[in-house]
Amino acid sequence: MRARDLLAAFPTITIDTPVPQAARLLAEQDLPGLIVTDEHGRPASILPGTQVLRLAVPGYCQDDPTLARVIDEEHADHFLDALAGRTVREALPPRPRELPVTDPDATVLELAALMARTHSPLVAVVEDGRLLGAVTLQALLDRVTSP
Repeated sequence: MRARDLLAAFPTITIDTPVPQAARLLAEQDLPGLIVTDEHGRPASILPGTQVLRLAVPGYCQDDPTLARVIDEEHADHFLDALAGRTVREALPPRPRELPVTDPDATVLELAALMARTHSPLVAVVEDGRLLGAVTLQALLDRVTSP
């Protein structure tokens, strides 16, 4: 089984995409993350859904989760409002990590190793500089756990 056998078409965004738009895309399509492309349509980064949450959740709640309990439910339900006016550029980690990109011939183990090493829920599959799609953690696990 190779990456080409597991890949699916995948939506992309740019670093200038508004974060609320990216969050809606993640939610509407039940995605673990999004591929961020450069001006040429090549993968430049991966935006995991958890990174969107990291931008939205107040730092004091991340540092001490018990403080989140003191926020009343009405206000807690609107924590994503903090994303208004912010772009994907702000949601990406400050230091670039290894980009989880591979070619269509990568094996399942190569995909798993790349996901594990980069802490990414998806891997972009590129051939001749063109994005073909992505392999998600879910697709990978479905494959390796099926009898």
